[in-house]
Amino acid sequence: MKTPVAIIGGGPGGAASAMFLAREGIPSVIIERDAFPRFHIGESMSGECGALVRVLGLDAEMGKRDYPIKYGLTVYGTGGKNTWYVPVMGRSDAWQLFDQSTWQVRRSTFDQLLLDEAAARGATLLRGQATKPLVRDDGSVRGVEVAMADGGTLEVESEVLLDCTGQTTFLAHHGVTGPKYLGSYDKQIAIFTHVAGAMRDEGGCRKSHPGNTLIFYTKKYHWAWFIPIDAEVVSIGIVVPAAYFTAKKESKRDFLVREMRELNPELARRVTDAHIVEDVHAIPNYSYQVRRFTGRGFACIGDAHRFVDPIFSFGLYVTIKEARDIVPCVKAYVDGARRDDANPFADYQLHVEKGVDVLEDMMDCFWEFPLAFSRFQHAKYTELMIDIFAGRLYERQPSAALLAIRKLLKRERAYDGDDEYSVPIGSRYHAERAPLWEEQPGV
Repeated sequence: MKTPVAIIGGGPGGAASAMFLAREGIPSVIIERDAFPRFHIGESMSGECGALVRVLGLDAEMGKRDYPIKYGLTVYGTGGKNTWYVPVMGRSDAWQLFDQSTWQVRRSTFDQLLLDEAAARGATLLRGQATKPLVRDDGSVRGVEVAMADGGTLEVESEVLLDCTGQTTFLAHHGVTGPKYLGSYDKQIAIFTHVAGAMRDEGGCRKSHPGNTLIFYTKKYHWAWFIPIDAEVVSIGIVVPAAYFTAKKESKRDFLVREMRELNPELARRVTDAHIVEDVHAIPNYSYQVRRFTGRGFACIGDAHRFVDPIFSFGLYVTIKEARDIVPCVKAYVDGARRDDANPFADYQLHVEKGVDVLEDMMDCFWEFPLAFSRFQHAKYTELMIDIFAGRLYERQPSAALLAIRKLLKRERAYDGDDEYSVPIGSRYHAERAPLWEEQPGV
């Protein structure tokens, strides 16, 4: 079977890639092993993520599903005090801020929506599991082998293979990319579930809207999320150092129930009458980075190459944003451009790394210097921080706020090398702090 673009993974990254490709008249094949709908953690969309959903023409479909409207994010400090709020705001063509809204979504139905829409717009869906990439002697990728759900093996030959497998990191696992590093100082574990009966905000203004995200902080690397995903259910997750969870010697369910009542009094107040309506899940080791994640005939999208601390829910946005931004590069490549380059997608690789670097630096500042971070947000760089929270990571950066954050972290970003361009000393991924991750991926 031949196709211009083969996409491994039918989640948001894969489905969005197919839809953006279809807008340019480029056919694609999506390879997905799982039956949809399937469970996923959340999720909360940033403002720019909601804007991309509208670019895809899906706002009417979002409305049909009654997803909660999100107008902002509130962080509760230790003891349920010292709260701060970040509104969802967009930028006009004249770069003026304006009030914006986005959505909270139940990922099982949202992922189904995207995959169905990708198929409706022309993508071919193959039910099966990608087993190995097809690689030429010169190292270029020419497709993927698939174990079909109904038996047998199929070779899908492509001009470009997009890895949208998330934490499975398919191409990194098979050695097509450069090495994979695991973050060295924030080895956390997330214990999460869905609950009904939790108390949401009830105010009529944007700041206290019942669809907003709430974050409950207790100390470094110890926090909880509270994300409404429909009219009745809230996604709640507790994120802690893995060693803390192990030391408690509790089941995942017992640990989560106790933490909901002990982590922060404001969270405890909101879950007094709540009850669990989903299995309790766990995901360890959030942060990792794959080096050299593009090359001749391939590119990795979203979590397939990098994921940082999820506290402010950027994962879905980064994935869909990268899915859109790879398309002009793919189109040029399919049309014959840069075929002899060592890395035809090098510009895209650098572009997306710079964007996620903004997130890493912002989150590191939040954890290492919470008082300064709060001052930046509410006094010194309010509008520029709103831009980062919205997801404006790829334009007009580094801003004065980001430069101040990097100065505080004593961090400089260099982008003039082939391999170490985005890994400054002190970063969670620097080789001196983050050895190669040799364990099986897909934790």
